[in-house]
Amino acid sequence: MSSRVLEIEAKQWQFESKADYVNALESGKVLSFSGLPFELSPDEKRLLSPRVLNEKSRNVSLNEKGELKGANVDPVVQAQLTELIGRFKGQALDLLNSIAPGYTPNLRVAPTSFRPLKVEDRKQSIRADDRRIHVDAFPSRPNYGERILRVFININPEGTPRVWRVGERFETVAERFLPRAKPYSAWQAKLLAQLRITKSVRSEYDHLMLQLHDLMKHDEAYQAKANDDLVEFAPGAVWVCYSDLVPHGVLSGQYMMEQTCHLQVKHQNNPEKSPLAILGRMRGEEHLEVVGGLTV
Repeated sequence: MSSRVLEIEAKQWQFESKADYVNALESGKVLSFSGLPFELSPDEKRLLSPRVLNEKSRNVSLNEKGELKGANVDPVVQAQLTELIGRFKGQALDLLNSIAPGYTPNLRVAPTSFRPLKVEDRKQSIRADDRRIHVDAFPSRPNYGERILRVFININPEGTPRVWRVGERFETVAERFLPRAKPYSAWQAKLLAQLRITKSVRSEYDHLMLQLHDLMKHDEAYQAKANDDLVEFAPGAVWVCYSDLVPHGVLSGQYMMEQTCHLQVKHQNNPEKSPLAILGRMRGEEHLEVVGGLTV
């Protein structure tokens, strides 16, 4: 497997923490776990179908209140989906607690998703096409530097791997694309919020991250020749990364679940490794909050 991936053998979702795991995570590596138990019952295996989605949704999601969104199923199947996704949520949080117990009191847990569609069949715009290598950023939800921490599991029943492109260091990507970024405009950011295009005023940090995301995806030469590694995550594999720090794209696969959590930079073991701090240094800002709206 790629040198950008740290392979870890674990038999349980809860285990004794090692400092090098969280250090690798914060340095931009993907942590890949094999051997974690996640068995599907016969009834749960029948849930692995694109037909569980309503026609307007890409994913089924379980929100923080335990409400299921995006499914087009009867109440019995809805309860089964809720149990399946909820079980993964609990185990994903156990895993994060094992990797970085210091994060636990400060994690903000986002919805959990089940993605039953085949990646290769998606018809999307360039900006929305996650097959293209990119770093994650939210167009409508400014996060002011808050980290995007994600846990994934491949539950494909047919032996099909989930194939990722794992790219070069965030600093290398930022050095390439940051000089091409459009200048930040505070008045435009306020106008977007007033028009409710964004849920709050977009900070300079959010602007820069969106610029990196979009410039990466639209650069055909970069997409063709990016210094990335192909990584196959077999069925049963679990992997974890900061998706705002790790350039990545998903080339193929079907049937995956994903848990997103958010963490303020100041609660990292090493805040200086965050995109907020990296972009602050590259912009020459004296205070990081000028870029991101949050102190570290």
